[in-house]
Amino acid sequence: MTTDEVLAGVGPRLRQMRKDREVTLAALSETTGISVSTLSRLESGLRKPSLELLLPIARAHQVALDELVGTPPADDPRVRSKPIVMGGRTHWPLTRQPGGLQAYKVLEPRRRQEPDPRTHEGYEWLYVLSGKLRLVLGEHDVVLTAGEAAEFDTRVPHWFGSTGEGPVEFLSLFGPQGERMHVRARPKGA
Repeated sequence: MTTDEVLAGVGPRLRQMRKDREVTLAALSETTGISVSTLSRLESGLRKPSLELLLPIARAHQVALDELVGTPPADDPRVRSKPIVMGGRTHWPLTRQPGGLQAYKVLEPRRRQEPDPRTHEGYEWLYVLSGKLRLVLGEHDVVLTAGEAAEFDTRVPHWFGSTGEGPVEFLSLFGPQGERMHVRARPKGA
């Protein structure tokens, strides 16, 4: 990987790390002393990253500088990720590169939640490892069990979570529109 390629990946990685930790640009600015506009330009790739900017961001996120820059250990293909807890769910990133197709292992605790369908650009694929996963997708309300998968366009209102009967562990892959995995889910009662 060339230096230019490494530097080009820093902005998207910074944005994803900040969003994964549910931190606003304003909050990160306050913590690092870097202006919101500079942070925004860094994330969008309009500003080249420098040590003066990356060191305080690494400290704020409590990660090594290598993790911000995305330099994988030499000759080691393993993805070493730390779990990220968001909204009660624990996510383990299974991919290193920002942008493109992303993969996560997710553990949703046992809880009953009222579905709150959302939409966004992209395409998602879910595969249940253990437990039961409730998926509300447009007009459909289905329960996936271990070994079942679902795929959908994320522009369709969707929500997924525990059925409330126990925890559920699943894989989630998502990416830009058009990166599709072909699997099916059976509707409830079928």
